Amino acid sequence: MTIGDAPAPAAFRRAVASLRPAEVRPEIELEDIPAPQRLAPYSAAIGASVYRDDDELAVGRLIVLFDPDGQRGWDGQFRLVAYVRADMEPEITEDPLLGPVAWSWLTESLDAHDAGYAAAGGTVTRAVSEGFGNKADDPVTTELELRASWSPLQEDLSGHVAAWCDLMCLAAGIPPLPPDVAALPPRRREDPEPFRT
Repeated sequence: MTIGDAPAPAAFRRAVASLRPAEVRPEIELEDIPAPQRLAPYSAAIGASVYRDDDELAVGRLIVLFDPDGQRGWDGQFRLVAYVRADMEPEITEDPLLGPVAWSWLTESLDAHDAGYAAAGGTVTRAVSEGFGNKADDPVTTELELRASWSPLQEDLSGHVAAWCDLMCLAAGIPPLPPDVAALPPRRREDPEPFRT
């Protein structure tokens, strides 16, 4: 988390430290991933997969961008960029309300976790993949992709991570946990390296 010889600002370090919530649903596996380097002076990222048994149902990335001077459209020094992709049944992807519903999964999850935000924007895409030639026998697949960004109103990003995890579960067809049910401790990878910039 350094640029040249200068350490990353304390606000960024505190935000990155809050990316690993104490509790994660057992269906979700989090991992540290490389962050893009050209979008902001400081960045960090985590990736996640949602599993049911051994089937991967959804994948995603959450990127933290930090610019002490802010950037146009950010409404602050921080910006979160989220990506979620999930397999969907063809009849679901044909529903004209899928876009607004998927977007509401994000905003309602942020609200449910008291993750204050501003300047949210994004896209919902439905993709159909069909094989041809030597891939003609591959099954047709349909997917939902949600790309979004927003500015968190506080340095503690744990509520934003929890909302993003809920979004991935909803996209995978797994309902949110009831408020009185606790999640189990997360599965840990064998390489617990700290975040890098």
